[in-house]
Amino acid sequence: MLINRKIITFGIAAVCLALAGAIIWLENADAVKADKPISIVTTIKSDPATSRAFTWHTRWAGLETVVQLVKGNEPTFENSNEVLMFYGQSSEVRIEKGSIRGVHRAEATGLKPGTEYTYRVGDGKEGGWSKAATFRTASALSANEAVTFINVTDSQGTTRHDFKLWGNTLNKAFQLFPDAAFIVHNGDLTEDPIREESWTAFFEQPQKWLTSVPLMPVTGNHDEVDGDSSIFSSHFNVPANGAEGSNEGTTYSFDYGNVHFVMLNTESNIKGQTEWLRQNLSRSDKQWTIVSIHRGAYGGNMYKKIKEWVKIFDEYGVDLVLQGHNHEYSRSFPLRGGDIVRDGEGTVYVTTNASGPKLNEKKEDQFYHRAHFQKGKPMFAGITVKDDTLSFKAYDIDGGLLDQFTLKH
Repeated sequence: MLINRKIITFGIAAVCLALAGAIIWLENADAVKADKPISIVTTIKSDPATSRAFTWHTRWAGLETVVQLVKGNEPTFENSNEVLMFYGQSSEVRIEKGSIRGVHRAEATGLKPGTEYTYRVGDGKEGGWSKAATFRTASALSANEAVTFINVTDSQGTTRHDFKLWGNTLNKAFQLFPDAAFIVHNGDLTEDPIREESWTAFFEQPQKWLTSVPLMPVTGNHDEVDGDSSIFSSHFNVPANGAEGSNEGTTYSFDYGNVHFVMLNTESNIKGQTEWLRQNLSRSDKQWTIVSIHRGAYGGNMYKKIKEWVKIFDEYGVDLVLQGHNHEYSRSFPLRGGDIVRDGEGTVYVTTNASGPKLNEKKEDQFYHRAHFQKGKPMFAGITVKDDTLSFKAYDIDGGLLDQFTLKH
């Protein structure tokens, strides 16, 4: 009888363990099923008139990567005849404390120019979709049509409160430049790249903009640390046309209208990027060339490790270099060969202060400074290129116009 009681007790315990295991499995399964996309962002990867790229993370790895699109601004995904389906690639990235996040990248192609689309991203299953968002493809721009974009740098925060400033900076930028087609960020997106909660806040605060307007990032020293930029790169789906030997997604170029954009990485493979830069610029047939880097060639001070790049900027007549890192505002005279030249004969270098909470004291003025100040507020710039004129206007977070200039061809 005692033996039977032991057997019964053991059997009950085994059943309880099995039930507990089943409950945990079901909870995990439900969690996976309900794993909503986070850190959703759009980028330009191919022709901006006929395509749009997407990236998002999930808290679990191994989920599918699916994008659904419909024309117009109404989320009518139930009508399968009108829904465009695109499938992407899933991978994973290791973040703080060894945690794994799912990484999802996809690109919608074959779209119609100048057309509004509503989309959602997810794993393709009920409960696994993001909220719907909208975007508009570029029109088939002619050479003399205007292209407007927003330039920011050093959003560099840690907490949600830090990134609220970043979000408010973009709110003001789009209030003043509602037709801006994309955003160029000159690097140092967050303070510590392994802190996924910081990345979540970075994308969450200005979500209404980043899910609709492409964000084209540059790698800063807080994005690539000790040669590792894997977490930074995991958040973006950018053109895969960069320099050989550079970390994925840290060097690339793209065209928008009559402007050629080149994004360089000041943190590694500087020599490897030099020849790529020369070849890249030699192949461009665009009227205007804009380069974006993090550490400034001519900012609050000079970053001499990229002096060979500056020679190439001179050689190919780069019009404007957008910079970060110094957390203050500076604009150079036109420069060529290290000397000040007349307007229209050299390259202008601008550091757009910072778009987040970290604002440094103004450094000493240098011979090349045409404008150099620190007003103590986050800043952004709106840049418009139309035909033979580039217009640059720099504002603070409250909408105060602090600097402006034009370049002519």
